[in-house]
Amino acid sequence: MNTMARGENLVGESAASEGGGEYLTFRLGTEEYGIHILSVQEIRGYEPSTRIVNAPAYLLGVLNLRGVIVPILDMRIKFGITDVAYGSQTVTIVLNIGDRVVGMVVDAVSDVVALKAGEIRPAPEFSGNVATENVIGLAALQQGDTQRMLILLDIQKLMTSADMGLVAQQAR
Repeated sequence: MNTMARGENLVGESAASEGGGEYLTFRLGTEEYGIHILSVQEIRGYEPSTRIVNAPAYLLGVLNLRGVIVPILDMRIKFGITDVAYGSQTVTIVLNIGDRVVGMVVDAVSDVVALKAGEIRPAPEFSGNVATENVIGLAALQQGDTQRMLILLDIQKLMTSADMGLVAQQAR
C-alpha cells in the first residue's frame, strides 16, 4: 500500500489551507507537536540504533526495519532539549518522507486529532534566530476545563531541509 502518493498532496501547508486534516500528536519535552497522519508509516517502541561515525548528535544511528536501513533522529536533541531520557514512553515514529523512510524519536505519542482549517492559526512571525519555516501553524485543543497548545510541523519540509542533512539537495 502506497500512502505516500495520496498523502503528499495533503501534508504540509496545503493541509492547513485546504481543510486541515488528522494529526498525530506527540511530546518533545514539555511541548506538544502534531504532524499530518499521512506521513506516518508506523509507531514503534524505542530501541537503540547502530551509531554512524561523525554523525551529528541528533542522528542516533540506523536501524534495519524489515530489510530497509532507516536513519533514526532524536528530535529532542535536534530541538535543543537538554533533558533527554529513554524510557518506557519513548517511541520512534517511522515516517515516509518523499521516497525515504526516516525514524523520529520523541518522548511520547499522545493521540490523533482531527482539525479543521479554521482551527489552525498561523505561526507568529519572529525576528532573529527563531525558525518558524517548518511550522504549519498552531491549534488550541480544548479538553474539559484545560486547553493545550499544539504546534503543527510540516514534517516533510523539516526532514528534507538542508539543516537535517538527510536528503541530498538537488540543483534548482
